[in-house]
Amino acid sequence: MIEAARTQKPIILSTGMCTLGDIEAALGIIAFGYLNKKNPKNIEECFKVYNTVEGQNILREKVSLLHCTTEYPAPFEEVNLRCIQTLKNAFNLSVGFSDHTPGISAAVAATALGAEIIEKHFTLDKNLPGPDHKASLEPSELNQMVAEIRKIEKALGDGVKRPSKSEEINLPIVRRSLTARQKIKKGELFTEENLTVKRPATGISPLYYYETLGKTASRDYAEDDLI
Repeated sequence: MIEAARTQKPIILSTGMCTLGDIEAALGIIAFGYLNKKNPKNIEECFKVYNTVEGQNILREKVSLLHCTTEYPAPFEEVNLRCIQTLKNAFNLSVGFSDHTPGISAAVAATALGAEIIEKHFTLDKNLPGPDHKASLEPSELNQMVAEIRKIEKALGDGVKRPSKSEEINLPIVRRSLTARQKIKKGELFTEENLTVKRPATGISPLYYYETLGKTASRDYAEDDLI
């Protein structure tokens, strides 16, 4: 890992069979390699570099982690996709997913959970000899996986909770306004019996229902008139 880091090229580090401690040790060695031409005396020297501002900065600039289950094919119950967020929180690095499960569902789900890189084995025929082919994708499946991931990327959005463009169009149609449940004469009090809420949302918001109760009608209302 030190020699790979000394090339100063980006590194994608798979984390199959690892604990957080194993990953931290690997990152320490990589950080040392990026920042030093000599070899470390021991792992503690690597950890010291890892814990410096310079070490953290070079790792963020150069290194991505891949969550991985090292089995071919990997059982779905052992994939533990929530580790994607665990790795992001623990190391503050770009995190992806090295997928050895059959099919594309885990890779698509990983994208929804924040994976920025998807690594998937590719084959022309799953029946070829060797351990990897059964966990690999054939050309049509790879095309499908990429298409589904692109859909998820669009669907993820920016995380700001607000009405979307299409919702803004529907909002006045779908939301409701204070409405006369029955005929209301001028001077009559608004009550729970003569007020209701109905579409469209072009009148007074239902948020003002309770403060409207007990007020006096300033004019006559027919049934279903907006207040």
